[in-house]
Order: sequence, then structure tokens, then C-alpha cells
Amino acid sequence: MRKIIFLFLLMGIVACKSRNISTDSAEKFKVENLADVISQNNMEQVYPEANMTEGTDFFEEGTVERPYSILYPNTPDEILVIWADDARSKVHQIRFENNGRWKSATGIKIGTGYAELEKMNGPFKFYGFGWDYSGAVDWNGGKLADSNVRVFLAPTNTPNTKFYGDQIIEASREEIEELNLTVKTILLQMEE
Repeated sequence: MRKIIFLFLLMGIVACKSRNISTDSAEKFKVENLADVISQNNMEQVYPEANMTEGTDFFEEGTVERPYSILYPNTPDEILVIWADDARSKVHQIRFENNGRWKSATGIKIGTGYAELEKMNGPFKFYGFGWDYSGAVDWNGGKLADSNVRVFLAPTNTPNTKFYGDQIIEASREEIEELNLTVKTILLQMEE
């Protein structure tokens, strides 16, 4: 009898999980769920309206050519899937920059402010602006360090020249507040 009850509970959990990621669910706009849907080969079932386009381009500072797919091109929900292989069977990265419906499972979205990120993670560091990885965040061993979610900050106010370049920025709380930093890009880096 216990085995039967356990089996029904297990089936209910699996059914609830698959129901959460459906064509009409807001859960499908969590970047980690997109990665799961891709790994289950269900992209066309969950994102039939995505109007996907594909191509090949250079990434990683122009050093690696990779195939890519864009879901919801030229809309606020545009999201870029960069593939690890030519067969497009394994995701390398997923990235988005528009203020649409996408967010991370932890609630990070485009426009999330510095103080809110700090509440989610604890203290973190960030790199300077004006280069390929402008505003990249180092979670500094915080709560989000193992999440595979990477974010890039952008200042709302014009930064002083000391805030530019490939370096960890040392800044006072007042300087950070003056910059008015918000999330500009979110990237899900897959394990390889």
C-alpha cells in the first residue's frame, strides 16, 4: 500500500513540474527553465510562438565561432541561445538584454539595482566599464556564486574614468550609489 501511495505522490510531483513549464505559463520565462526545456528537447512545444531564427557568429571576444538561435527576435522578450556544438544539441550560454518577461529563478531581471542584488547575494565585486565584459559581476563567494547566472551592470549616471577598464572596481558606497548601477545583461553559463 505504501508503494502505491508513493507512486501516486511521485507521479503528482512530476505532473506538477511539467505543468509549470507550458506554453501559457510565466515559468517558461525563467532562463534556467529555458535551459531545462532545451535539454528535454521540448523547445517547440513550450515556445511555439518564439519565431526562432538561427545563425553562426563569433563569441568570446571574437575568438570562437558558434551557432546560435534567437527566440522572440526584435521584441522585448528576445533571448540568445549560444550552442556548444554545430548540431545545436548542447547549450553553451543563454543571454538576454531586453526588459521583457525573462528573469532568473532567483528573480534577477534587466533593471535590477545594485542594492537588490546585494540583498540576494551578499557583498559582491564588479569589473569596470568600456570593454567586452563591461560591468561583469563577481559574486565573491556569495549566495549566487554557484547559480551559473552571470550579470553585467551598467551605470545610469556617467562614471568617472577610474571606473573604466578590465579591473575589479574599488568604490565607496557613495560612489556606487552615485553610479546608480542596474543589471544590463543576464547570462546563464552552462557547465561544459
